[in-house]
Amino acid sequence: MKVEMDPLGGVPFSCAATLRALPGLAIASITSSPNRLTRTKKLAADGNDDFLFVVPTTGRTVISAHGREVSLGSGDATLLSAADPNVSVIPSQSRFLTLAIPAAVIAPYISMDESLTTLIPAATDVLQLLVGYVASLNDEMMLSAPDTRRQFVTHIHDLVALALGAGRDAKAMAEGRGLRAARLRAIKTEIIENLERRELSVDMLAVRHRISDRYIRRLFENEGTTFTEFLLIQRLKRAHALLTDVRYADRTISQIAFDAGFSDLSYFNKSFRRHFGMTPSSAR
Repeated sequence: MKVEMDPLGGVPFSCAATLRALPGLAIASITSSPNRLTRTKKLAADGNDDFLFVVPTTGRTVISAHGREVSLGSGDATLLSAADPNVSVIPSQSRFLTLAIPAAVIAPYISMDESLTTLIPAATDVLQLLVGYVASLNDEMMLSAPDTRRQFVTHIHDLVALALGAGRDAKAMAEGRGLRAARLRAIKTEIIENLERRELSVDMLAVRHRISDRYIRRLFENEGTTFTEFLLIQRLKRAHALLTDVRYADRTISQIAFDAGFSDLSYFNKSFRRHFGMTPSSAR
């Protein structure tokens, strides 16, 4: 990680870090005991000028850099420069996410004086979308294809620029790419986590995400589908998974259909057969 780490508070030192390198983006997920991380002059002489976007996901972190000090609570964020030899980060027993992005990518879109070591509150909408987007796509299967990796990196660049207050032109471009992708991912995740709720609707999601129902419909249309089609397929997949899992062998087909969010058994049977080419009984 190219930082000095000094334990604090008499607590035994521990640090677990998952580091991932992508073209134009490095992601570090770190769990650490209380300690002081310092980017010394010797370490800063490596020529690395990446910007570090730091988000404590639990605990509190105090950062001193660029002549300022900022205290971050859970979910807050700030921006640092790896080229600064005087950066000091003091996390409590905490977890934090750090995104390293080449300076050449972000610098054109931000004001250095206004962005470095400035508190970005956890309640910031785009920051929440950014953290959720990293969490939902940070796995090998989703990022195995080169095109998917490139899109993911571009979207992260867009979201960081928006969180830092990108100018009008950059903001318009980022909202049309990264923000749109992150919102759709967040909405899909919420749908999948709430399939059993038969009242799940575009209107309900619009209220939850503070956007219009028309905007949600447009997000799905841009992918060549609709909210209704996506919801139906996810419910059918859930039902298929339950039907073919021996742990649920004692449940009736109607119970499984109900648990997957269907209220009409006849509609479930027809939809299942149309999608999978077999009846629910055959799948079981």
